[in-house]
Amino acid sequence: MRADGPGTGTADGPGLYVYAVVRAGTPLPRKSGGVGSPPAPLRTVGVGPVAAVVSAAPAHLRARRRDLLAHQELLTRLAGGGPVLPMRFGMVAPDEDALRAQLTRAEAGHLAALDRVDGHIEMNVKALPAHDSLAALVAGDAAVRRLREETRRRPGYEANVRLGAAVASALARRAGDAGRRVLRDLAPMARATAGGPEVPGCALNVSFLVARADSDRFRATADRFAAAHRDHVELRLAGPLPCYSFVDAGNTSPSAPIGGG
Repeated sequence: MRADGPGTGTADGPGLYVYAVVRAGTPLPRKSGGVGSPPAPLRTVGVGPVAAVVSAAPAHLRARRRDLLAHQELLTRLAGGGPVLPMRFGMVAPDEDALRAQLTRAEAGHLAALDRVDGHIEMNVKALPAHDSLAALVAGDAAVRRLREETRRRPGYEANVRLGAAVASALARRAGDAGRRVLRDLAPMARATAGGPEVPGCALNVSFLVARADSDRFRATADRFAAAHRDHVELRLAGPLPCYSFVDAGNTSPSAPIGGG
């Protein structure tokens, strides 16, 4: 089976847009639309104990805001009916036969992944430098304080560049230190963690697989840390999210079962 990206189709037609893999019998959310305008009806393609949630793929799929939101909303609502292995936006199977064949080949991995995420959600935490805390930085960093005084005495382009570089480095270092501390605080409340892609200007980008029952405690802990360390780090918490970062089968990449990822 081929998983085409946004804006592509198949030789014989647009194919099937794949949203997720679920356990057979998982109910589809009522009154939920999918991608496309108008969105095609949702349905499942099942093989034994697993099924894929699909709709007819738009002929010219693009990453439009409306479709991105529809994809995300459907995954969130699906998760209310049981564990979900979410596909990234733009996953298209050539046809139903190819999809069934892939589901059959990956059945064991899908079932293991569904068991792993059952009852869990994903929470993502990003740690960024606290750019609004310059006064606290100057008060607590002797090197930055010295450079600032030198720049005031002998202002100039090079002095400003040195000061700016020192401030940026110190802010990043403080954010990195705080990120490592928050990771130590939050990791014990998660079943698993997964590092996310590098984000420019971000000292930490980590996702946590958290039991639904512990999600409020996880969020409260993160909020308390953010409040206590606001002079060191800007903490951004996103979730609950579909478990994108924890759906790999057998430690392969998240795209292994159906091409999601």
